[in-house]
Order: sequence, then structure tokens, then C-alpha cells
Amino acid sequence: MNTLQTHVVGRLDDLIDGRGMAVLVDGTQIALFRVGREVFAVQQLDPYSGSYVMSRGIVGTRGDRHTVAAPMFKQIFDLRTGACLESHGRPPRDLSTWPVHVDADGAITVTADRS
Repeated sequence: MNTLQTHVVGRLDDLIDGRGMAVLVDGTQIALFRVGREVFAVQQLDPYSGSYVMSRGIVGTRGDRHTVAAPMFKQIFDLRTGACLESHGRPPRDLSTWPVHVDADGAITVTADRS
């Protein structure tokens, strides 16, 4: 049976605005990105290179979307949905995402399935 669990993964002050940080949640590597007071969580595994490097990606925007460019081959992903916005001629592969909450005291929690 799958249940949802929340995991405290750090504090807002632990993250640098516009940069990523990798965390481990129940054995899964997740990349956290801070943009202002918002925090996004996507898979750390780059679906194109097979390396665990997404937290080292370049944060930017496409219109009103916050994005990250994969550090290896520069595919662009929407940080909110994980959708691949630019695959550079390869078949699109989206990133997994997780719900994130930042409480009034700055604690960051990620909600994940637990099997």
C-alpha cells in the first residue's frame, strides 16, 4: 500500500536563490531549487545523460515558467511540472517532481510516496 509522507529536507536559508541543492529522501536523490521564496523539487537524475547532476543545472525562465537547464546537454525543463521544454532534437523526457511546502519558519518539506 502506498502512503504519502512528508520529509523535512532543510530550511529556506540553506538554499541560495537561483541555485540547486541535492537531498536524499527515502533513498531517492532529489534536486531542490529556490526561486525567491518558492522551492521546487525534481529528480536529481538527468534523463538524458544518466548522471545525478540536475541540482547543478542553470536556473532561468521561459516566459512565466521557472526552468532549469540540464548541466550536461542543456535540455530545458519546467521546474513546476518537470516537462521537457527543449530537448535539442532528442525525444522529450520529463522530470519527476514532488510537492514542496515552505512553512512560515522556513522549514522545507517534500511529500513523497512510501510503498
